[in-house]
Amino acid sequence: MASSAGCEHYARSCLLKAPCCGKLYVCRLCHDAKENHQMDRFKVREVQCSECQTMQQAQQICQQCHVLFGEYYCNICHLFDKDKKQYHCQPCGICRIGPREKYFHCEKCNLCLALNLKGNHKCVENVSRQNCPVCMEDIHTSRIGAHILPCGHLLHRAYRCPLCMHSAWDMEDYWDQMDIEISQSPMPAEYQGVTVKIICNDCQAHCTVPFHVLGMKCSSCGSYNTAQEGGLIQHREHTLQNLACCFCQ
Repeated sequence: MASSAGCEHYARSCLLKAPCCGKLYVCRLCHDAKENHQMDRFKVREVQCSECQTMQQAQQICQQCHVLFGEYYCNICHLFDKDKKQYHCQPCGICRIGPREKYFHCEKCNLCLALNLKGNHKCVENVSRQNCPVCMEDIHTSRIGAHILPCGHLLHRAYRCPLCMHSAWDMEDYWDQMDIEISQSPMPAEYQGVTVKIICNDCQAHCTVPFHVLGMKCSSCGSYNTAQEGGLIQHREHTLQNLACCFCQ
């Protein structure tokens, strides 16, 4: 709905005239949710004041009633909103939430990152110019914050990267909890001593470890982010013990 408060996405006091269909919407996201096409924010030329309904060229202050359309205004993206310390990043081509001095643009990743990641992250060329592999939303223009993983990939949310399968965060506390759960959940007698070959998605080690339905722990780095390779390995000594028990019954 048109109002001086804006919409669920932005706080603004004007409507954008969509250059594609000529309809009035508070923002491009409201437009895209209703129409079967997308609004090109960069081609917006006209806005309508939500207070006096005057149609005019895109600008920050109404030429008729002088209401402020937005505390922040970008004349490239035609973004009107309350002040969130936004800035327009020329290499990114869009506005980012700042403040600007706390971010830098990584040329290889082609993305604005927090200053504490400068020289302290794994570069992946044009990493944001793709869809999130979890929710399939465009990462570069998304209003949802993306997380840069130790492997260098970006995604909105997951415990491991679906591209390279590395753990997304420091999982040490979770692995400790897994240790406790497994110690309190012994496998049935027929699986005692059974092992399995695994590959660790975090350190890439190949190990032979005890089989457990809750998870198999990498003997190299302690991660439970592992994948089973092949079937169960039944050790001969354990098999003979089971047979002896059968014969005794």
